[in-house]
Amino acid sequence: MKRLAWTAGANVACVFMQRRVRPCPATLIGAGKAAEMKAAVDETGADVVLFDSNLSPGQAVNLENILGVKVVDRTQLILDIFAQRAQTNEGKHQVELAQLQYMLPRLVGRGSVMRQQGGIGVRGPGEQKLEVDRRVIRRRIQRLEEDIENIRKSRREQRRRRAEGTIGTVALVGYTNAGKSSLLNALAGADVFVENKLFATLDPRARRCVLPSQREAVLTDTVGFIRRLPHSLVAAFRATLEEVAEADLLLLVADASDPAVGEQIQAVYDVLAEIHAIDKPRIVVFNKTDIADRDQLRPLLWGSGTRMAVSARTGEGLPELLAEVDKHLAAGFRCVRLSIPHHEAGILARIRRAGRILKQEYAGDAVLVEAEIDPAIEWIVAAYRVAEAG
Repeated sequence: MKRLAWTAGANVACVFMQRRVRPCPATLIGAGKAAEMKAAVDETGADVVLFDSNLSPGQAVNLENILGVKVVDRTQLILDIFAQRAQTNEGKHQVELAQLQYMLPRLVGRGSVMRQQGGIGVRGPGEQKLEVDRRVIRRRIQRLEEDIENIRKSRREQRRRRAEGTIGTVALVGYTNAGKSSLLNALAGADVFVENKLFATLDPRARRCVLPSQREAVLTDTVGFIRRLPHSLVAAFRATLEEVAEADLLLLVADASDPAVGEQIQAVYDVLAEIHAIDKPRIVVFNKTDIADRDQLRPLLWGSGTRMAVSARTGEGLPELLAEVDKHLAAGFRCVRLSIPHHEAGILARIRRAGRILKQEYAGDAVLVEAEIDPAIEWIVAAYRVAEAG
C-alpha cells in the first residue's frame, strides 16, 4: 500500500492497522481507531487518508465526516494512478470509464470534502464533471463504452491480419513493476518506456522480434496486474486485456528479487482466470536474477510448467528464453518438402517469416526446400509440395 501511495504522489505521514472479527458497517474501522486517526490527521496536517480496503459509499461519507479530510479507498487510489499513467486516447477512455462507474454511486453526500482543491483521488474526470446531473454522467459512460467497443473491433482486425500473416504473438503479463517493459526491450531491441514505478505501462505496445529459427514473432507489453485488481478496471480495460486472451503464448514475468513473488504470481493467475486466459500456453519468467537471492530463486524454478530465470538488465538467460519461445510457437508445425520456381521468391520469404527452412538446394529452374511450416500456410504452399519430409 505504501508503494501505491508513493506512486500516486503521496508522502506517507503515518500508518494504522486494525484487525477486527467483523468490519464496522458504518465506518469499516472501530470508533476508537477512527478517533486515533483523527488525532493523527490534526497533528500531521494530512489532507487525505488512504484505506487498503474498498469502502462502501456510506462508509466513505461517514469517515470523511469524522476525519474532516478526503478519504480514498484502494480502488480509487489505483484508478487515480491509472489516470496519471494513461497516455493514449484509448488508455484515457478506459480509465475515465472505470472512474465514472466507480464514482456514480458515490456522488451524494460528499460535497464538502469532494470540493477540496486537488490531490489524490480526483484526477481524470474532474470535480465538476462528477457533480453534474447523473443522467449526463450515464450518457458519458455510454459514449465511452461505445468508443471502447470500436477500439475492440479495431484490435480484432489487427489480430486477424497478424493471424493471416502467420506471425506468432506473445503477450508479456505479470505483476506491476516486474520488469515486463525492460524484458520487451531486451528481447526485441526496442525502446519502450521503462520506469521503476507501479503501472508504468497502461497501453499495450507491440514490437517484432526475430527468433533463433529466424521466424518473426510479435511481443506485446501489457498493463501490470496487482493484488485485488479492481473488477471495474478489468472490465474497462477489456479491449487491452483481449491482447492477452488472444495471444499464442504468454510470458508470465515475475520479479525474482521480491520476497512476495509467490503471492504476485497468484494475483496474475487470478486476473488471467477473470479474462478467460488461464489455460493459455505460458512460460513463467523470473526476471531480475541479477539482484535476486539465489537460494530463494532455486525452489521457484521447481514448479509445474516451463519456468526460466533471466535478467533483462544483464542479458542472463535471454538466449535460452528466446529458444523456448521459438519452440512453443513451433509446436504443431508440419515438416514438408517443396519445389519452388525461382520466380516465386515471395513464397520462400513467407516460409521464413512463418516457418523454418531446414534444407535448401537448387535444381534447375526450382529450389528444393525442406521446411517446418505453420499449418495456417499449408494452402499457400500446397501447389509446390513434392512429398512429406522424413
